[in-house]
Amino acid sequence: MADVSSDQSEPERPATAQGARDADTRTGAERGVAAETEAVPASAGTEAGAERDAGTSAEAGATEETPAGPNPRRLLALVFAIAAVALGLDIATKVAVVANLEGGPPVPILGGVVYLDVFRNPGAAFSLATGMTWLLALLAIVVVGVIVWLARKLRSTGWAIGLGLVLGGACGNLVDRFFRAPGPMQGHVVDFISVFAPGGQYYPVFNLADSAIVCGGALVVLLSLLGRDYDGTVHRGKRKQAGS
Repeated sequence: MADVSSDQSEPERPATAQGARDADTRTGAERGVAAETEAVPASAGTEAGAERDAGTSAEAGATEETPAGPNPRRLLALVFAIAAVALGLDIATKVAVVANLEGGPPVPILGGVVYLDVFRNPGAAFSLATGMTWLLALLAIVVVGVIVWLARKLRSTGWAIGLGLVLGGACGNLVDRFFRAPGPMQGHVVDFISVFAPGGQYYPVFNLADSAIVCGGALVVLLSLLGRDYDGTVHRGKRKQAGS
């Protein structure tokens, strides 16, 4: 009996060794799959992080950007060139109307849409603040100083045009404050443009300097609403809001 059981149990040993090898093979395969499974999330996390960083950079770039812009020296020259033209036209027209029209009847032009009617204005643009001549002269000096200081930092052609117009207009009226009667810092500004009727019946009488100040100021406000700063920075969010 002992011999028979021994003969029957011996063939099972190779099967047991083979099973162990199979188990080792399965265990190694499972370890490989587990390693691959652990490696995939790490790689995916890295790629996802890179995508998030790229998205953040893209959003930041879409919100604000600072292009190279024009040459600062050219913009500075543009500011003073526009200011010089505005100042020259303002002085020339004032000299002409004072010499030829002051004391006479209003002269209609453009079919009566505009009247040339000379007035001496002690106040600000469009005959505002008539009792504060010296304060207006001081304010004009401050405005001129600020524009000259800011002009060196310009990186925007639109801002250069706008500030040039304001600078020329402010200087034009400031010349009257200094050199016309009754005296320095108290001189009365010459106004001569009346719209739709003489004497400023529908709209205050003004001059070319006033027009330059209004046009330049309006351009600067428009650029600000569009998200364009004087230094060339473009705020895309503001531009979209202004366009909506």
